[in-house]
Amino acid sequence: MSIDAHPGGGFNPPQPTAKGGPDYGRFVEGVRTLQDHARAVDAPDEVITEAADLLDKLSQLLAPYEVDEWTSPSGRRLDLPNRGSVLGVPGEYHKTDAGRVGGVVRFRRFHLGRNGAVHGGCIAQMFDSVLGYAAFRLTDGPYQRTAFLHVNYRKIVPIEKELQVDAGIERVEGRKIFIEGRVLDGDTVLADAEALFVKLKPGQP
Repeated sequence: MSIDAHPGGGFNPPQPTAKGGPDYGRFVEGVRTLQDHARAVDAPDEVITEAADLLDKLSQLLAPYEVDEWTSPSGRRLDLPNRGSVLGVPGEYHKTDAGRVGGVVRFRRFHLGRNGAVHGGCIAQMFDSVLGYAAFRLTDGPYQRTAFLHVNYRKIVPIEKELQVDAGIERVEGRKIFIEGRVLDGDTVLADAEALFVKLKPGQP
């Protein structure tokens, strides 16, 4: 599998694709559900052994088809949530009439830390995605990377519940885009974040 960088730089817009066919969304959801089961089950030893054997077979089935990031449909299926990527926290975002970004996220059992609370690192990952999307959508500049991300954990963020996200631009200074955002359960702010994204120069990785 090639891991060469794209000659145009690190953030070329993804080329939409229909690769993977009509079942690619089901495939991605199946991977997510498997992650949930891996986090949740207390199965007998023989069941775990059988599951491990099946996973070995599945890996062997898929391994011959590994390609570089520019060729894989993951991240390029614009018709699917999260563009068909299993990395991000499941969510849907949009630009609002108020010139901000709003949407919903739902942390799964896989994202559990302890005692019903989402792992803090997963919350930070979610903010990186939401604030990065806001930097892109609200400045019409798709080429930027995260330079700074600070998260304030205000309350427990629950798993398996639809939550709201809100984000907007604080200011823009040259190539620097300062963004703030929140994740809420109704009117209750569970966590908030501030970030700095830096616009990339042409060809910059």
